[in-house]
Amino acid sequence: MPTAQKTKGATTPRSTLNIRILRHERSLIDRAAEAKGKNRTDFILDAARQAAEDALLDRTLLSADSKAYAEFLARLSAPPRPNKRLLETMRTPAPWDKK
Repeated sequence: MPTAQKTKGATTPRSTLNIRILRHERSLIDRAAEAKGKNRTDFILDAARQAAEDALLDRTLLSADSKAYAEFLARLSAPPRPNKRLLETMRTPAPWDKK
């Protein structure tokens, strides 16, 4: 039976996902979830959602015509144009150089 989860003021139904898992893997997940201050379900759901997004983003295809691609390469190869923020950054000592 689906449960409900509050999402930005609305109640969204949740369904069940069952998995078979070895005891030591479940223990590892439980320890990690506790370390993150989450329950097992939220920990696994967050990890699975992130893995799913990463897998889909890895497959994203960007296409451009030859003119747009040539312009992209030219901009990538060009040195940055000086601007106030860049000059300020270049003049600021790195934190590890400060004494």
